[in-house]
Amino acid sequence: MWGVAKLNQIIAVEKGVKSKVQQDLAAVQHGLTKPGLLAGISRTYQPRDEEGEQLPPESTRVQVKAEEVLRETARTLTRLFDVTATKDWANCTARADVTVDGRTLLADVPVAYLLFLEKQLAELGGFLRRLPVLDAAESWSMDPSTDCWKTDPVRTVRTRKVPRNHVKAEATENHPAQVDVYHEDIAVGYWTTVKFSGALPARRVNELLERTEKLQQAVKFAREEANGTEVTDQRAGDPVFGYLFG
Repeated sequence: MWGVAKLNQIIAVEKGVKSKVQQDLAAVQHGLTKPGLLAGISRTYQPRDEEGEQLPPESTRVQVKAEEVLRETARTLTRLFDVTATKDWANCTARADVTVDGRTLLADVPVAYLLFLEKQLAELGGFLRRLPVLDAAESWSMDPSTDCWKTDPVRTVRTRKVPRNHVKAEATENHPAQVDVYHEDIAVGYWTTVKFSGALPARRVNELLERTEKLQQAVKFAREEANGTEVTDQRAGDPVFGYLFG
């Protein structure tokens, strides 16, 4: 990562890395605050008969996909996790393993880094709770061609108001006919609508939250268990986010 480096050199670059990570995360996650970027739709129109009006199809592409935001979030935070890990591994001797369901995710972790993990996981949990969830009122399925969720096609009728005459009184020798004009809705065609979304199923969000909470508990347990210079490069981000978002 950095080759041979001193601890003070890592400390010197850590502040800059933290600042850049915050900026990058804000940019990556900004799209999730705009529901319109997560939504897509495809509509095609078929007139009722050959003489009916032809209307062009309508479509809006999904511009933000929550799974891609998760991947970018993991990639961005991995840099920060690795820089901080390298500093803390060299800065302290009190260590413990972070173990979840019998699997050791991180071994011999210093107390300072366990404190860092606790703070990051709390913030990450807040982010996961804000993830957009698919509308439960719709039935969704994954569409491989767009890498988005979509609904089944729904067909709706397009109508047009057509004037009709109602003769209230027939014409006589001395008076014209009395006629009322009214409008009748006549079906002229059909819309076929498919909705698209880049949001996540509630099941997926709950799974991510459960993993985060498990890891938070494991980190707290490891910190309690642990006793409270050239550096060795540490790769902590990949195993953490491989578990969280895998």
